[in-house]
This record gives sequence, C-alpha cells and structure tokens, in this order.
Amino acid sequence: MFDCDVLVIGGGIVGLSTAYALTRAAPGTRVTVLEKEHALARHQTGRNSGVIHSGIYYRPGSLKARFAVEGAAEMVKFCAEWGIPHEVTGKLIVATTREELPRLHALVQRGRENGIPVRELGPTQISEYEPRVRGLAAIHVGTTGICDYGAVSQRLAESSGARILYGAEVTVIDRRPWGVAVRTADGRVVRARVLVNCAGLHCDRIARLAGDDPGMRIVPFRGEYYELTDPSLVRGLVYPVPDPAFPFLGVHLTRGIDGGVHVGPNAVPALAREGYGWSVVRPRELASTLAWPGSWSIARAHWRYGAGELHRSLSKRAFTEAVRRMLPVVEESDLRRAAPGVRAQAVLRDGTLVDDFLIREAARTVHVLNAPSPAATASLPIGREVAGRALALL
Repeated sequence: MFDCDVLVIGGGIVGLSTAYALTRAAPGTRVTVLEKEHALARHQTGRNSGVIHSGIYYRPGSLKARFAVEGAAEMVKFCAEWGIPHEVTGKLIVATTREELPRLHALVQRGRENGIPVRELGPTQISEYEPRVRGLAAIHVGTTGICDYGAVSQRLAESSGARILYGAEVTVIDRRPWGVAVRTADGRVVRARVLVNCAGLHCDRIARLAGDDPGMRIVPFRGEYYELTDPSLVRGLVYPVPDPAFPFLGVHLTRGIDGGVHVGPNAVPALAREGYGWSVVRPRELASTLAWPGSWSIARAHWRYGAGELHRSLSKRAFTEAVRRMLPVVEESDLRRAAPGVRAQAVLRDGTLVDDFLIREAARTVHVLNAPSPAATASLPIGREVAGRALALL
C-alpha cells in the first residue's frame, strides 16, 4: 500500500540531512525525496556563501544557537570524513563606528554564553589578520569556516540510500488517517506513512496543501553578491557588526573554498519565490506576499532600512561605499557581479520576522517552516531533530 515510510518534500540540504538521519536512526526505513528541480540543492543551499557559521549571533538556548554550534563542528567532521573541500578559517566581525561598539561587546558576551571562543581585537590587531581592513575594534571567531554545501548535499543523498525523484513538483496532498498520498505535476502518486515538508521557499504553500495553517508566510528576500576582481585584498572572512533588529548580517567579505572572494549580500524583496533578478516577476506569488498583513507591517516598520538596501541594489557605487567602510581600498572597478540567492524568511501575521528555526507537527506530518541561514551549517542536527519527530509518527 505504501511506496515508502517517510516522504520528504525538498532536495535541499535540510531535506537531504533529514533523509540521511532517518536511515541512520532507523535502518530499513524506506525514504523517498521529491525534488521539483532536475538536480539537488538548486536554491538556498546552492546559492549561499558557503560559510560554516560559528553560532555567535544567535540567542542562547535557541535552536539556531544550539544547532549552529553543534552543526559547525559536525560539518567540519563530515567534510573531513568524506573528502569534501572545507577549511576552518576563522572570521573577523569589525566595528567601524563608535555606535557599533556596544553591539560588538554584546556579541562577545553572546559568543561566550554559546560556548564559542572569541578574541577581542584593537585596530593594530585587526591589521595583523587583515592588513587592508580598517576598524575601531573587532572580534575574531575561530570556529567559523567554509565548505562546498553542494558537495555536502550530494554526499548526504548518496549516503542516505533514499530514493530521489526529480522533476517532482507537488500539486496535491491527500492526508488520511492511514498516511499521506502526494500527486506531482507530472502525474506521479507517492503514498507514505509520514510526510516531511522541507520545501524551503515553498514550505508554507506545501503546509497549506496538506490542510494545515502554518500561521506564517514565506517572504522572499534576494541577496545580491559581487566578487572581488583581486581576491588578494582579503585573506579570509570579514563581517560588519549586524543590526539586531534584522536577521540579515549585512554586506560582508567571504573567501570561498575556490579562492574567490564574495562581497555581499544585501537584502531586497524578491518579486517571486525564486526571483533571482528584478526581471523575474511571478504575479501570483507576488500577490500572495502583498496580501499577507505581515509584509506591510515590515514595510512600515523598516522602510528606512529597506530603502538603503534598495539603493545598494540599484547603485553599484552605493554598494561599494558599504564595502569601503571595512575595506577602504576597494573601488567600483574591483567588483564584478556574482550569482544572487533568495532567502526564505518566515514572517508572522503581525510582521514579526521569525528569528529561530521553526518546526511544527501535524497529523502524519512534520513541517520545517523557517530554516534560513545558518540552516546549512546546522543541517545535520536539524535533520536529526526532524527525523526524530517523523519517526515518532510512524
């Protein structure tokens, strides 16, 4: 009667780590993964900066803090075990104005509460790490690293033993007391005892298809990147002090596993769930975003911040100026466009940006409703958490 025990929707790193955890925790469990694209990790997983985050930013005791700290160590170990390119580089978080110093000091305290080794630096010590970076003070976070999350996703898929169906966009979900039946756009029907929703940018839509009210909407934010034409300007990873009112880290410099240096991202509203440029507009998806009251609450509360992000999106000069706060030597000619990404940010009806991972259960179903950065870093512990909940429903 059943095609599998657990059906996972979404072939990004969270869905694949869930499949991996399921077969590790309960050998013999039949797992199928539905991926609407024709390859794995095509969206958030394959379009992020490749950073293994330390967990310093996140509220002590939150899922993000716990899973990022655990996940960073596990991700390094996983990459080493399977020969996946990675490096523990450390990073600098740099304060460039006096107004940022209290927030920098708060990060030091938060890092220590989360069990993360943090070293405070003055201007001279900043230059020892990054000769061309300027700031009033900084902290060095030693456990930050970089890796190839696309390669990690491929290895998770292979090691899980799950059956993966490509080109399988979910259009109908029929949930019954005995289990779940899912129909895809190409007419396939897959029956399972338990459904796991790891659909990322489309997770709220999948929840509604299953008959559940997720109580949130995904509001997509596009992050636009440049890369340095001269990667020697930066040795490693350099971040600004983030604004605690937002879940975005600001424009930063990231030396990737390929040796190139990405600059960004900003955060602007995307006009489609997969809106990787201003020309990509999907009216139905845009209408859904605009119809959600929380979208307007965000706009009213944070229009000034949003205007600055929009300006940096449309003006390379403005983007360059943001970078020059930390790296004064950079010029417009030093930056060239790189591939953008879109962040799936859960927003509540009142406009609250959900600031932690959000996992909810319903009959025969587990929904992952908010898993933006640092979800790739935290993917192994997230996968275990979701797998545990799914197995309990079998």
